[in-house]
Amino acid sequence: MESEILVKQRQVVLPGDVMAKGIDYLPGSGCYRDGDEVKSKLLGLVKLKDRFLGVVPFSGIYNPRSGDGIIATVTDLQNAFWILNINSPYDAILQISEGVEEFVDLKRTDITRYFDVGDVIYVKVLNVAKSKSITLTMNDHRAKKLIGGMTLKFTPSKVPRLIGKQGSMIELIKKRTGCQIIVGQNGIVWLKGDDVSKAIEVIRMIEKEAHTSGLTDRVTEFLGGKDVPEEEISDCECDEECDCTEEENCGCLDEKVEENTEGGDVHE
Repeated sequence: MESEILVKQRQVVLPGDVMAKGIDYLPGSGCYRDGDEVKSKLLGLVKLKDRFLGVVPFSGIYNPRSGDGIIATVTDLQNAFWILNINSPYDAILQISEGVEEFVDLKRTDITRYFDVGDVIYVKVLNVAKSKSITLTMNDHRAKKLIGGMTLKFTPSKVPRLIGKQGSMIELIKKRTGCQIIVGQNGIVWLKGDDVSKAIEVIRMIEKEAHTSGLTDRVTEFLGGKDVPEEEISDCECDEECDCTEEENCGCLDEKVEENTEGGDVHE
């Protein structure tokens, strides 16, 4: 059978839709092989890269993976670790050895001096066991407690669109609103600054229109016109010309067959 792609970049597909025929095309995240056909698992947008096909869902829960940079809230603590809400069906554990660099005498030290219930922190996923036991680490140069500000929830699968190509979209929002903004891969966004309400409004706009083309132009207009070079704020369509790096991931299709490996590091 001659191989053939039946869909286009950013086309909307339904579960079970045939995306390609033949063995030359491989299923990525959100796809599966059924005989000689590659089909969609999800309702979402097509991602094409070389011979790999994927689907970015319109919605869904956050599924943590090792290396993710996330924003989490401390919900409980024990003698030697903290329990954190990571915007997932599963809580996560931050051991004292992964949360604090110095030696801590647990018999004499109240660990709330480091993190207490209600604290919001930027942290990295250290490991995700098959049982979905999740451990975290502060061993990252960006890991820190986030003081003040506020958080809002954003659809995790749309985080790459909020970040933009090489961080262009989030940098545009920060510049135009005067806000500090940190985006976690788990869909939690932390904001602090001059015009938080404006920043929230445009973030909600991006979430609603993430599947559409020309989004950067509309966001720029909404924020008051263009004073940033076009090449620095272009939309990322994740095509063959995309030059984003792992650290500045725009959501390009990960070339791991049958692996759910979408995502990249966060931008602040």
